[in-house]
Amino acid sequence: MPVPPPAPPDGGTIGYVQLPPGGIVPAPTPGAAPHPDVSHVGIAVLLIGPAGAGKTTVARYWAERRPVPTSHISLDDVREWVRSGFADPRSGWDDRSEAQYRLARRTCGFAARNFLANGISCILDDAVFPDRPAVGLGGWKRHVGPGLIPIVLLPGLDIVLERNAARSGTRRLSDEEVATIHGRMAGWYGSGLPIIDNSRHDVATTAHMLDDAVARSLSTPPQW
Repeated sequence: MPVPPPAPPDGGTIGYVQLPPGGIVPAPTPGAAPHPDVSHVGIAVLLIGPAGAGKTTVARYWAERRPVPTSHISLDDVREWVRSGFADPRSGWDDRSEAQYRLARRTCGFAARNFLANGISCILDDAVFPDRPAVGLGGWKRHVGPGLIPIVLLPGLDIVLERNAARSGTRRLSDEEVATIHGRMAGWYGSGLPIIDNSRHDVATTAHMLDDAVARSLSTPPQW
């Protein structure tokens, strides 16, 4: 279960970003009044979460089923374009891995702006830490633009560990690393960002919750 929400740090800001009203995104309730339909709106969404949260799976599913052109841009996919000299995250964090992450984020931002300029919405996924503002939301804001909608996908630690164990290659991390990342992600509670706990929801339900979170963010835009 998530930790109790702490008070928002620094008066409700993370880095360069004034965070929007938000909180836990509720699961769909049968018979409840729907939120405004955002399926035809041109948007850019940043799906944040730890390794094993299901970001890539949910983002791909959501993008594939929108009735308007929508792209999925995965930071890990772009980062792995580097073959010789790839900075493997399992080997630790150093200047080389930092440089490759920043390069991948800039590349993703360029792609997102290009898609948006040509009428194609996009959803990006990345493990953005609330305690690292220099490479967090402020960086994505600069790369993509102020209309970017950040949403957090944060299931329970047991679920994240289980999903990570099913991964392979450079994307499978040690249990200790996963637990550390998940603990840092808990800092998003109280930040004001919409948070989806998909611990007990399938991909389709989570995608529906993502639609609701996007609609809420559009009705109360973030003040970047």
